[in-house]
Amino acid sequence: MYTNPSIRCSIQLALLALLLLLTGCASTSANRDTSDPLERYNRIMYSFNEKIDTYAMKPIAEGYQAITPGFVDKGVTNFFNNLDDITTLINNLLQFKAEAALSDLGRITINSSLGLLGLVDVATAFNLAKNDEDFGQTLGYWGLASGPYIVLPFWGPSTIRDSLGLGGDYFTEPYTYIKKQQTRYGLFALEAVDTRADLLSASRILEQSTFDPYAFLRDAYLQQRRNQIFDGNPPLDQEDDFLFDDEEIE
Repeated sequence: MYTNPSIRCSIQLALLALLLLLTGCASTSANRDTSDPLERYNRIMYSFNEKIDTYAMKPIAEGYQAITPGFVDKGVTNFFNNLDDITTLINNLLQFKAEAALSDLGRITINSSLGLLGLVDVATAFNLAKNDEDFGQTLGYWGLASGPYIVLPFWGPSTIRDSLGLGGDYFTEPYTYIKKQQTRYGLFALEAVDTRADLLSASRILEQSTFDPYAFLRDAYLQQRRNQIFDGNPPLDQEDDFLFDDEEIE
């Protein structure tokens, strides 16, 4: 829904694709005590981001989808997924996940060569599954608590920990180091538009739901991030701790 001039397309957009998988969890959010001490601010920023999406990102994405052949769209998505595998590789190494790191290295090597610089996802055919790791997850692996949920301008859902992790993600994005600004920002913009286009149908489902979109997305995001930090097996007897107490921050 939002473009980001520094790293990758909005986390919120990526999460929209997961909402169908998380419906069972999110639909019970009213019965769950989700710590959201910044809710007053967050709802204002959520509304701001939604307007940016409605009047800018979504129309651009719809136009992109309308004029881009399916195989080209898929190739662009694969290309950026291949670049993201570099960030995943680094974070798997930082978390001492040797087997996953070897899989990441294999994916990068195969897709960058046989896959024509990542335009074709050949590695999946070799049973090298795509992993997803970032510095926010690495900080969680090393014990840093999540802190309160926060909605970042132009970016979307995050936590204090994930916001700190964005700095690490920035330095692992390959095109961060492209000196020519037009090329660098052009890649940033293309990735944002391509991802938003891929998530158009998922966002329509969210828009048509009867849930409070803000609460629905918040709970889906927090649950998804917790599952990622614990590699799909979060402990049942505890929730992720917070850096701050649960009193509302004015």
